[in-house]
Amino acid sequence: MKPTLFLLAAGMGSRYGGLKQLDGLGPHGETIMDYSIYDAVKAGFGKIVWVIRKDFEEQFRTQILAKYEGTVPCELCFQSLDALPEGFSVPEGRIKPWGTNHAVLMGKDVIKEPFAVLNCDDFYDRDAFKVMGKFLSELPEGSKGKYAMVGFRVDNTLSESGTVSRGICENDEKTHHLTSVVERTKIERRDGKVQYLDENDQWVSIPDTTPVSMNFWGFTPDYFEHSEAYFKQFLSDPKNIENLKAEFFIPLMVDHLIKTGQATCEVLDTTSKWFGVTYPEDRPGVVEKLAKLHADGQYPEKMF
Repeated sequence: MKPTLFLLAAGMGSRYGGLKQLDGLGPHGETIMDYSIYDAVKAGFGKIVWVIRKDFEEQFRTQILAKYEGTVPCELCFQSLDALPEGFSVPEGRIKPWGTNHAVLMGKDVIKEPFAVLNCDDFYDRDAFKVMGKFLSELPEGSKGKYAMVGFRVDNTLSESGTVSRGICENDEKTHHLTSVVERTKIERRDGKVQYLDENDQWVSIPDTTPVSMNFWGFTPDYFEHSEAYFKQFLSDPKNIENLKAEFFIPLMVDHLIKTGQATCEVLDTTSKWFGVTYPEDRPGVVEKLAKLHADGQYPEKMF
């Protein structure tokens, strides 16, 4: 069974200033997600699912879905603040979405096969889709609790504009299974070495090949059941109700399943170089990089 690509597209991109998921950054008006879908289909993914907000469904269908007709099966699901388990309600004053793993939960009725989850506004590069597609396609039928994460080499995720935040991964050397992800909010190349600022305000050097999480995960369908159960625990914790900005993140869910022995998460090495648009100032650099990829023949003039 071919795996599914599940794209998280419910965010507005507030720092960027609009629907950056729909921004034509490629030389022929391509969005970043066009490249993800093109690379995913080449890597053997057989269906594309998006989670979006209901209020821009019409624009999304017109600008995005229409171009893929006849290329790959596509489906939509929707994230809303009140999409909660029975017995729970939205806390008074809450307007912030519940986070990435809540968005993933919205796909439970349309995804019945192994699937990859990723941001739709990040450029992950072709090799990342190859390694994840291979992992998911080779899982024995009916597999449960066998997950994966693309571990980008930290050197391939740095910014020329300043420090970046990344989840630095630790994994078992023999099994390559993830053991922990520690978020570091300031990482950059200093004095020729990749370094991060630790909790004691000390700069710590790490190898260029250190794996980091860029929110590119692979799951089997049982992940939805685990997520539903743990989301109820999350909503039952008073501090998550009192904090109107508390979010149910994918790493939180994966960490829980690893530590309770319910799943393993293999860290997949990739040579891919990540880039994305976080702020408006990032846009020209991304446009230039995409134009070069086309000029070098890595992508055709008409992708779909």
